[in-house]
Amino acid sequence: MRKKHELILAAGLILTILISNAAGFVRDGQNLDRLRGSVLRLHILADSDSERDQSLKLRVRDALLESGVLDGAGSLEEAEASAAEKLPEIERIAETVLRANGCELPVEAELADTEFDVRTYGDITMPAGTYRALRVKIGSAQGHNWWCVMYPALCVPAACGVTDDEETELAYFDDAELDIMHEPEKYEIRFAIWDKIKELAEL
Repeated sequence: MRKKHELILAAGLILTILISNAAGFVRDGQNLDRLRGSVLRLHILADSDSERDQSLKLRVRDALLESGVLDGAGSLEEAEASAAEKLPEIERIAETVLRANGCELPVEAELADTEFDVRTYGDITMPAGTYRALRVKIGSAQGHNWWCVMYPALCVPAACGVTDDEETELAYFDDAELDIMHEPEKYEIRFAIWDKIKELAEL
């Protein structure tokens, strides 16, 4: 009888541990989904990987960030609406940069749900997955691309390039989201499993 009682206690302990882990797994997955849905990413794609095309991509980046055309949104919804309204202006700014540098390639700006690999920018890492993005495509858009988080405004023009705004980062994201972005290795396997489960559930 005592042995049976001990087995029941052991089984209960194991079940408690499994339930606890499952709850943590689901919580982490929900935090991931919330993070993906809370940002608008800026994605600039070069025509090719040539040195010239990559340089032009960065010149376009700098011009867009310095123009203020991407600034001023008070919410994610405002950021998307503003970007959608300003697509022609964004294209014009990018094309002006290209023409000033002797490049006649076309530019297309769009808002789109975009699949990203894991990307690290400054001190933050954004997990792989689908994000809403403002995409600025130069020419064939087949070259290596540059990205950052447009909303909240983490892309900050600096004297020597572009940096991430840590103050905005801390103010906008909660502790769980910050942990995901700053300690991505802790979640890599969990998030891969989470996405696979969701993929299978949609079949």
